[in-house]
Amino acid sequence: MTDEPVPITAPKAVSPYNPANVLTVLRIVLVPVFVVIVVASGLTGTGPRIAACLVFCLASATDFVDGWIARKWSLVTSFGKIADPIADKALTGTALILLSIYDRLPWWVTIVILAREWGVTALRFWVIRYGVIAASRGGKLKTVLQIAAIAWYLWPVPEPFDVVGPWLMGAALAVTVVTGADYLVQAVRLRRDH
Repeated sequence: MTDEPVPITAPKAVSPYNPANVLTVLRIVLVPVFVVIVVASGLTGTGPRIAACLVFCLASATDFVDGWIARKWSLVTSFGKIADPIADKALTGTALILLSIYDRLPWWVTIVILAREWGVTALRFWVIRYGVIAASRGGKLKTVLQIAAIAWYLWPVPEPFDVVGPWLMGAALAVTVVTGADYLVQAVRLRRDH
């Protein structure tokens, strides 16, 4: 055993130009594509609704894949930490607003969900000096339910199966509100303890 000092190496810098961030940017790029399909069709016609649903689902899938890639290969970057939640909210928020504009979804549902989403983002910034509020399992369930509900509303589901949509959205709304309250409690506790 020697007393030679062990050299300290700086952590390897992660390039922002990596597959995880490319997928995040792809999700952002797909939002206007989704908007054009929905607005051009007015959410009528089987083909355009299927196309809108497929674009939405593809964009949503990138949310799960980019996070997995970033964690698996240690590709987490500052850009990804900021752009990923913005991309998520842009996609789901746009979809909810369009569903309400075209009378597929009541406005109050869209308003409650968007208020929760932006409220949680504001809470995270409010406590960022004291710590990070990590995404919970409930938050992940909320995301899955929201995506499933939005996809169900977009797809031209025939009767009597179309009744599943409001139940899915109701479940998404309930989990959205409950997890939002949980994030609020965590944020208040974090501020109080510091």
